[in-house]
Amino acid sequence: MGTEPNPVLFNSGINLLPGLFQQQQQQAAFDQDEKPQILNPVMISNQNQNQHQFVQNPATPFPFSYSQLQEPHNNQHFLSPPPSKRLNSGPVGVNYVPKVFDSRPPELFLPRQHQQQQQNHQFRMLQQLQQRQGMITNQKIASDELANQQQLQQAIINPICQAAELIETGNPVLAQGILARLNHQLSLPIGKPYQRTAFYFKDALQLLLHTSNNNSIDTACSLIFKIGAYKSFSEISPILQFANFTCNQVLLEASEGFERIHIVDFDIGYGGQWASLMQELALRTGGAPSLKITAFASPSSHDELELGFTRENLRIFASEINMPFELEILSLESLGSGSWPMPLRMPEKEVTAVNLPIGSFSNDTSTLPLALRFVKHLSPKVVVSLDRGCDRSDLPFAHHVNHAIQSYSTLLESLDAVNVNLDALQKIESFLVQPGIEKIVLGRHRCPDRTSPWRSLFLQSGFTPLPFSNFTESQAEYLVQRTPVRGFHVEKRQSSLVLCWQRKDLIAASAWRC
Repeated sequence: MGTEPNPVLFNSGINLLPGLFQQQQQQAAFDQDEKPQILNPVMISNQNQNQHQFVQNPATPFPFSYSQLQEPHNNQHFLSPPPSKRLNSGPVGVNYVPKVFDSRPPELFLPRQHQQQQQNHQFRMLQQLQQRQGMITNQKIASDELANQQQLQQAIINPICQAAELIETGNPVLAQGILARLNHQLSLPIGKPYQRTAFYFKDALQLLLHTSNNNSIDTACSLIFKIGAYKSFSEISPILQFANFTCNQVLLEASEGFERIHIVDFDIGYGGQWASLMQELALRTGGAPSLKITAFASPSSHDELELGFTRENLRIFASEINMPFELEILSLESLGSGSWPMPLRMPEKEVTAVNLPIGSFSNDTSTLPLALRFVKHLSPKVVVSLDRGCDRSDLPFAHHVNHAIQSYSTLLESLDAVNVNLDALQKIESFLVQPGIEKIVLGRHRCPDRTSPWRSLFLQSGFTPLPFSNFTESQAEYLVQRTPVRGFHVEKRQSSLVLCWQRKDLIAASAWRC
């Protein structure tokens, strides 16, 4: 390792000694007794004018001594030996030549390498200062933009909540006036996520005011579009995969070792969750167990065409993997008849589990306590549930609408971040998001009475939270990590696993034991 250069050596006159030594040898011939002082020829100029000007050599770091700069007499040759040495007692007469001091700043005496290092350091400090100033400016701009966005958002959402409150208090005319004025701002489902969400809620409230019978009837064409939108949504968003895989893993662990599995389902949908479960069950050692699904569906939310498609789709899939399968569909309204629609005792070697998403009761929140009482008497081994965050029957109607707007805005924000094809995004909003919003608004208006928070209802009915296994938690984390868009994350909260987007809840999964 090399030695760091000594700045003292670089700043001294030691490097001039060889030249001075050579001059001293030449001058020794003129005086044998006393060694004369030799004037540097560089210091003498303009001899013809008989004047000797002493010029400082810029290359010399320090000036010569007073004796070397002393001017000789005019009639004496400049090479003649000077007078004998005598003690210099200070400046005398007109021959006094003042000592010259170098007025250059000290940093010029540093080696070039050190000067470059200082310049680089100063440049870096200047860059860091500019970066900090730029960050402060950008933060202020972002803060101002966020404040402006929040003001614009509230200017649109507040009138919608006011219209919902007027509808709730029996003032539909005033509510219609507010919604009519909003038509100028929300004429199409375009713009930012909160603007599109507000458009769908505005339309749902107008539908509530203008239509007495809001039950829609699916056609084969609309069902195809719905299924296509559902497929696109499952491919571009981790929400469905998180919900299905998390709940299915709990069911797989609870049914381990049983020959027959009975699932009581309150949200059959298109059967995608159960096709995934069947695929996992078929991989078990010793062959796949038999699977029976008893699905409760409401005529207001499920029509025969959609249920027929689900039944046929699951039957075909079960036959392809050689799994014994049975599907029975019952009316959700039968729970309020006073007699249970199915036997409460199950055969031996059969395990019973329940799928009870909170969103399945959006059309009629009064049926949730009835369903919980039925499930309690059923004594299943495990109950899995999903909470989308937008089902808040414990809030007044207007507050429920406001909460649902925030929830659906977060959902659309997460979809926009994926940069999905615009056509696919519009189909998802038209055939999944908008019908879901209408279901919440119309269903809650049909049952305006407030209920206890759903978790309180579970606890009051005798349900106990069941922690997820380490494998289930790891699987949920893995699903989020393989999502190509950053911003999704999983949080463990109150014995639940919550899928979030930018710290805002999207959907939560929980497991319960009776």
